[in-house]
Amino acid sequence: MKAIILAGGGGTRLWPLSRESKPKQFQKLITNQTLLEDTLDRLDFLKPKDIFIATSKAYAGEVTEIALKKGIKENQIIVEPALRDTAACIGLAAKRIEKAYPGEVMAIIYADHLIKNKQEFIEKLKVAEKLAREENTLNIIEVKAKYPSTALGYVKIGKMLKIVNGTEIYAFEKFTEKPNKKTAEEYVASYKYLWNTGIYVWKTSVILQEIKKHMPKTYDLLEKDYEKCEKTSIDYGVMEKIDPTRVRIIPAELGWNDIGTWEAIYDELNKNGQNVTKGTYTEIDTENSLIYGSGKKIIATIGLKNIVIIDTPDALLVCDKSQSGRLKEIVEKIKKINPQST
Repeated sequence: MKAIILAGGGGTRLWPLSRESKPKQFQKLITNQTLLEDTLDRLDFLKPKDIFIATSKAYAGEVTEIALKKGIKENQIIVEPALRDTAACIGLAAKRIEKAYPGEVMAIIYADHLIKNKQEFIEKLKVAEKLAREENTLNIIEVKAKYPSTALGYVKIGKMLKIVNGTEIYAFEKFTEKPNKKTAEEYVASYKYLWNTGIYVWKTSVILQEIKKHMPKTYDLLEKDYEKCEKTSIDYGVMEKIDPTRVRIIPAELGWNDIGTWEAIYDELNKNGQNVTKGTYTEIDTENSLIYGSGKKIIATIGLKNIVIIDTPDALLVCDKSQSGRLKEIVEKIKKINPQST
């Protein structure tokens, strides 16, 4: 099995610490390593030669520097000629792997996700690999939806099909990408939906067939004129259109979080409802808050609750913790005032 780490995103959902110039996969948000380094360590059950990283031209240098330290060679870095979202990126990586290793299985892993249960992660990847090799299915490792998120995708699970190495395998019914609040609440209450982690395992030849079927123009352009590929996700472009009987759902307890908001980071790091802080900080009567400072100045708070404060040398964010999912809105406004700050 080859692992393809997607590390080309330039998101600003964790502004002002995460910027287009240095997005969250290169930040030390949870541990004393970057998220990309944590992801590589999570895959240490594979040989370095079996790990590939897909990224954009803007981040190729930093990705290569991190990869070399982990024993991954420069020719294992797949550089996208342009940002065309995950459908084209996965298609390009699949073509490269299929040429070098015909009939190989590839796992799609994100560089900026948190997975706390490493052993479960490894076991489920191996089960998915077995299914891909033996049944040519497209396999997704999914997790229980803990709350009605409107920032994540959902999958509806069908009947249990079999048990493989102690793991229950379920039929797939449908995808829903980022539903509205009411729909998300209905999904969570029904217990029939799981969060879509985006951790896919399939044969390179199989996913290429599906891309060719559902995105034929993009398939033809992958190695000819990548910049003209359709800009869409693998979920919208392929998985929502696919024959459901080709897909298998593998539920898992991964301790997974895509840590796409400051509230999510607080939820992962807080202990017993205490404040989560970095830098030099002091407070009076401040509760359930996340305060990240650069260490160059003292941050002091009085009488605050459920607040996020992120202080960097050139920008300061202060918001209600529950509103941190709206950062994309404010970043769009900041671009009009000072594009360099995003």
